[in-house]
Amino acid sequence: MQTELQYISANGLRFAYFEQGSGPLVLLLHGFPDAPHTWAELQPQIASAGYRVVAPFMRGYPPSEVPSDADYSALKLGGDVLDLIGTLGEQRAIVIGHDWGAFAGYAAAAIDPPRITKLVPIAIPHPAAIGARSLIKGRHFITFQFRSRAVASLRRDNFAQVEKIYRRWSPNWNVTEDDLAPVKASLAAPGGVEGALGYYWSFRRNAIGKAGAASRALLRAPTTVPTLAFFGEADGALDLSSVDRTRKWFTGQYEIVRVPGAGHFLHHEAPAVFLEHTLPFIAS
Repeated sequence: MQTELQYISANGLRFAYFEQGSGPLVLLLHGFPDAPHTWAELQPQIASAGYRVVAPFMRGYPPSEVPSDADYSALKLGGDVLDLIGTLGEQRAIVIGHDWGAFAGYAAAAIDPPRITKLVPIAIPHPAAIGARSLIKGRHFITFQFRSRAVASLRRDNFAQVEKIYRRWSPNWNVTEDDLAPVKASLAAPGGVEGALGYYWSFRRNAIGKAGAASRALLRAPTTVPTLAFFGEADGALDLSSVDRTRKWFTGQYEIVRVPGAGHFLHHEAPAVFLEHTLPFIAS
């Protein structure tokens, strides 16, 4: 079980987080629809390997603050990561991110590469490799744009859609109610559903027009930080062809681990495989 919840202010918001261990800082960043409890099995094992491991609730996920400006752009997410590092009293960090957490890691690595010593994205290729086919496979990017309908659908029947998303995206994982309870609790808090869906609304808003130009440029920048990327071969949310296109967007060390049978939440489904590759990579 993770340690007692702590709070910190960074990038203009109040973040809740779990912390374990001491040593070089490792940030564990969750995605959608999720919570830092997703790292409950991995966090203590990474900490026991000699790291200070911090797993925050991402912006918009209570008890972290829901931003009043509903800004979940790449600039904001990357800024969250970098300001969390500084506010935690560190100069740099290893970033392990899943889904939108990986997106935030890519953004931070583009804004200030020297402060991200290693990057471990899970289930998300380099953003520059995400095209129309990727968005069609991840049809939630489209359906979530119908805002009132998306909010009502996610809230309905005690967040039954959350379980459907997990089963569709990770078809071989027997997800339990215990796995989903922390996610549902965060979504049930005031502003939680809108905060979680705000990532998708910001993505669309920043995809076109002058307002999103800086974020678009940021996400098309090649990644120079040493990167170990994980992809599940049974990921129901990912266009796996984008994995093959992504290598050209990395100018430094870049390795891919494709996990047979694993889906979108592969860090949950194959934690031993994840640690087998990740611990030597971050220690190197």
